[in-house]
Amino acid sequence: MIYVNLGRTGLKVSRLCLGTMNFGQNTEEKEAFRIMDAALDAGVNFFDTANGYGGEKRGFTEEIIGR
Repeated sequence: MIYVNLGRTGLKVSRLCLGTMNFGQNTEEKEAFRIMDAALDAGVNFFDTANGYGGEKRGFTEEIIGR
């Protein structure tokens, strides 16, 4: 995996980012965990999320990631 600096923070993040917009809305929690585990195993440490994700249950995607 290739890592780059996140601005001037000193943090290194993977160039590939896992988008999580469909977690909880179109992707069940168990499958979301499987996807996140596979991404972590591949070296991805950058997950895209927002408190607006999750469809009608806004923020549900973040709850899944938090678990």
